[in-house]
Amino acid sequence: MAITDLPMLAMLRTRMQWNQARQTVIAENVANADTPGFKPRDLAELRFDKETGRAASTSPSLALTAAGHMPPIGQPSAAGADPKKVRDFEIRPSGNGVNLEDEMMKAGDIQTDYQLAASLYQHSLTTLKIAIGKS
Repeated sequence: MAITDLPMLAMLRTRMQWNQARQTVIAENVANADTPGFKPRDLAELRFDKETGRAASTSPSLALTAAGHMPPIGQPSAAGADPKKVRDFEIRPSGNGVNLEDEMMKAGDIQTDYQLAASLYQHSLTTLKIAIGKS
């Protein structure tokens, strides 16, 4: 077993990948802020199975059902994206429900979460190297 296959490192790696996918979905929301009828989306919260340490799926993922169909926005990285529940007063007359302030707050949270996971991953690798005598 490789050092990077340890459950803790796999969970951190999964968390960083989830943050990347969520950042893509948030960027799509911002890019479509002026698109009439566009509803903002967000990824379902990432959950880990306590026994295996693997990511547990909480929602069905989007998929192509025929070769001629257009792929869902952000696929493959946005698998698991769900429409965000938008309050009626946030929807503009054009039907667009994107609130740029909320999306920017989410982007900041994603950046902080990603940096934390990346830092923990790097420190875990450093600790493991010291433990096996390859510092």
